[in-house]
Amino acid sequence: MINSPYQIYKQSSVQTAAPEQLIIMLYDGAIRFIKGGIEGIRTRNYEQANLSLQKCQSIINELIAALNFDIPLSKELYRIYEYMLHLTIQANIKKDTVPAEEALNYLEELRVTWKEAIKGTTSTIQLQQSAE
Repeated sequence: MINSPYQIYKQSSVQTAAPEQLIIMLYDGAIRFIKGGIEGIRTRNYEQANLSLQKCQSIINELIAALNFDIPLSKELYRIYEYMLHLTIQANIKKDTVPAEEALNYLEELRVTWKEAIKGTTSTIQLQQSAE
């Protein structure tokens, strides 16, 4: 049951977001959780590290589930996501920030790439609508 107005707002924003915006939201969550995992490892709070890295892995699995394999790029994204899963698992097992930081770099780069792709798609749609 949702109690707070913030939780209601969050749920509403997810339910009404465009699919491409949901992808950005997933990246935002994965980035937030992997940073929490890195912080947990650095401060030797291994419970926080474990929980955060597992949440990040869950989000990466959602990104994998969202792939459309009719699009050739999806196969490459799948490989990257699988590698990021491997990195987060290694970081969690070894309590080492290096693999988590590498995965964080990929997540941040992919987030920027998606934002640019969305911006480009939005611009193209707007141009097409104004031409009609």
